[in-house]
Amino acid sequence: MKITVRLDDITPDMDWDKFERFKKVLDAHDIKPLIGVVPDNKDEKLSCGPFREDFWNYIKELRDSGWVIALHGFNHIYTTKEPGLFPVGGKSEFAGQPYSVQDDMLREARRIFKSHDINTDIFMAPSHSFDKKTIKSLKKNGIYKITDGFGRAPYSRFGMTFYPISVKKSSSIKDKRDGFTTFVYHVNTMNDKDFENFEKLFEQADVVSFSEFMNVEPTERSFFGNLAEFITAKTKFTVMKLRSRKGN
Repeated sequence: MKITVRLDDITPDMDWDKFERFKKVLDAHDIKPLIGVVPDNKDEKLSCGPFREDFWNYIKELRDSGWVIALHGFNHIYTTKEPGLFPVGGKSEFAGQPYSVQDDMLREARRIFKSHDINTDIFMAPSHSFDKKTIKSLKKNGIYKITDGFGRAPYSRFGMTFYPISVKKSSSIKDKRDGFTTFVYHVNTMNDKDFENFEKLFEQADVVSFSEFMNVEPTERSFFGNLAEFITAKTKFTVMKLRSRKGN
């Protein structure tokens, strides 16, 4: 199993020390990840450091060096408790909102990207939550790829291409079958142990750049494959919720 890397919650005022620490490991192994950039962040939880004035120019430099840029929502503000089509979370910026509202958000998000000379055709939903209305609007706005779902290869659904994420990192590392998956990281909340585990990943697994994943031809998945994904996602969310309650 080949592993690709995804970084969520990229904003001008993120924790840049942690980001650069993470990037240093990637650079040492010449790995280019997928990063989710929030077009107009309003989520105070993502504001963890000083505002970087050259943010958009820096994002373009990363893009030009081979990093893949995803549209990570719009404001990153959760407005509903709808889990959406991929129910690994219990909240959403998009799912459950009327189509007109979602379309307005995505159109403005794209406008902001384009105003900074950033063009992308891949979407990263905050909390992994989107619905059929989101997909309809994404396609209307020229976005046909989503970084989410479970599986070992890109697959097609609703006229979109999905690039699966890992159900469980340890299981993916042990999986010796052919295929790809993506490990999701939130650098703002990573601690020293998380960084140590990330560094060890390169000794344990075949880590590749996200562009290699995107070069794989997607296949059409069956109804039963989609059903299995939904059940797995719902189960994962339930287990995580129970663990959280026990921890409290």
